Amino acid sequence: MGKFAEACRHIGFEAMFTPRMVIAKAWVLKKHFDGFPKTSDFDLKKIELPNLKDGELLLESVFLSVDPYMRPYSQRDMKEGDIMIGTQVARIVESKNPAFAVGAFVVGNSGWRTHFISDGKDLQLLPSNWPESLPRSLALGTVGMPGLTAYFGLLEVCKMKPGEIVLVNAAAGAVGSVVGQLAKIGGCKVVGCAGSDDKVAYLKKIGFDEAFNYKTVKSLDEALRKASPDGYDCFFDNVGGEFASVAINQMKKYGRIAVCGAISQYNDSVPQKGPYVQIPMIFKELQMEGFLVTRWKNRQEEGVQALLKWVVEGKVKCHEQVTEGFENMPMAFIGMLKGENLGKAVVKV
Repeated sequence: MGKFAEACRHIGFEAMFTPRMVIAKAWVLKKHFDGFPKTSDFDLKKIELPNLKDGELLLESVFLSVDPYMRPYSQRDMKEGDIMIGTQVARIVESKNPAFAVGAFVVGNSGWRTHFISDGKDLQLLPSNWPESLPRSLALGTVGMPGLTAYFGLLEVCKMKPGEIVLVNAAAGAVGSVVGQLAKIGGCKVVGCAGSDDKVAYLKKIGFDEAFNYKTVKSLDEALRKASPDGYDCFFDNVGGEFASVAINQMKKYGRIAVCGAISQYNDSVPQKGPYVQIPMIFKELQMEGFLVTRWKNRQEEGVQALLKWVVEGKVKCHEQVTEGFENMPMAFIGMLKGENLGKAVVKV
């Protein structure tokens, strides 16, 4: 027996049957953000992964997402030393779970890491009808959480109707760009604002009726009035702060406001003091509702299939800001918070 083992070792059989050790890289929150995040707030760690148990699988991140929600959620849910929160498109490298085949792609929620082990419960397989020609990274953007946020925010919170006028800010971002295009599919007039002339040109290109650069207009109030003299039926708010305070005064009677994000306030050390919303809300009888996309988790399949269909048909156009290299995760995250991205910001590992 000893001679047989020795012979096997000699011809390399042992290497075939010995589980290989996997070293994962992971970005941890070294220090809670004080104001705007800095690269020194993060630390890159190496983690040795254990061998798989029955029912488990080993995954390799292919694309990782950077999103605005990570800024407030890190403050609320994370401790210093924790791996940064976030989602990824990952490929199954090894599987001891019959429900997941090696080579399949999934969306995971395992944070900023190159490799991870899962029991499969937190994984979502990419739809079986996902076209080979479509980048899988879109499962983190237009056909993922940001797209679903736009879909359910418009349909269920704004309850948009054909012929209405929809306003969206941060309109060239991952959520806003989908909001505008879905509103157009729904027969609405769409007004968007963004923070650069290039972004404004992009909004016109993807079908927005009106778009302006909020950084260069003399008066936000005048720019909104010029874009839609009759006011707005729906306002999809990704920004909060001063913009929302001005826009609320231009809502039509019985207007609906979907409060999706407040990126203008995420990096404030001292909370902003703003005008108060009660007077316009009372006199215009407005509805204002905050929401998280997880409310419609049981309808995720419906949303994904609708978005996938529109993307394949060319009715919804996608733009991604792809940063190459896992080592550049913090830089991509900070750039996204500064508004440097056009469309969805992702990192290619």
